[in-house]
Amino acid sequence: MKNLLLVFTFCFLSTITFGQKSLFNGKNLKNWDIFLGSPITGFEELAKKATPASTYSVTELNGQKVIHISGDIFASLATKAEYENYHLHLEYKWGEKVYGKRNSGLLYHSFGPFGAAFGTWMATIEHQLMHESMGDTYLMANTYCETKVVKSDDGKNYIYSPEGQSTSFSEKDNGRSIKKAKDAEMPLGEWNTVDLYCFGQTSVHVDNGQLVMVNTNCSKVENGLKVPLTKGKIQIQSEGGEFFIRKIEIEKIKGIPAEYLK
Repeated sequence: MKNLLLVFTFCFLSTITFGQKSLFNGKNLKNWDIFLGSPITGFEELAKKATPASTYSVTELNGQKVIHISGDIFASLATKAEYENYHLHLEYKWGEKVYGKRNSGLLYHSFGPFGAAFGTWMATIEHQLMHESMGDTYLMANTYCETKVVKSDDGKNYIYSPEGQSTSFSEKDNGRSIKKAKDAEMPLGEWNTVDLYCFGQTSVHVDNGQLVMVNTNCSKVENGLKVPLTKGKIQIQSEGGEFFIRKIEIEKIKGIPAEYLK
């Protein structure tokens, strides 16, 4: 009986330590901070009217509570807590309203003050959610990573490829942008899933069940030196497109699934 109790206790504690946690309680955004940043070019009047509550809110969609993001101003919805060594699962879809282009991003390993990137967001690494660019990596402010890439046929872009050459990326190293391996985005109006795995200095983007990006040696650059970047807050952008989130969950992991690191 004692051994059984010990096994049960261990399993229970393991569930607490490594169990899944929803970052959206289905009622409000009390575990998040909101920062309103710069106006979107051509939509300055909308930015003047924007409030935290109008930009990020909880509403009902098809009988389900969801997070509604207006998209009519550059803004950040950021977790109050920092996270490291995790698997994050996000389910989102685009709305009908567009202010320039359908753009947003899932920003991870975020640190420092709001406004460090484009006058709005914390320094961060982005899993791009922009329509037709879902899964791209974009490095904001003083962030850095190394990724296996090949050049596009026109030579203008770097594209993630498991067979590619490991290449450094930052503001000063080959640019901030890395294109995803394949287009995994669902048609407009349908729900997309993102599974983001972060462990140590490695991050993996899996979109709608397809591996599209692996970044290694994630770092921040301070005084010319690369400092390991293994944790941070999570941000969701308001950036030009109406946007709905029905699920955002996170769980601790002991490593990235081997199937994604072959």
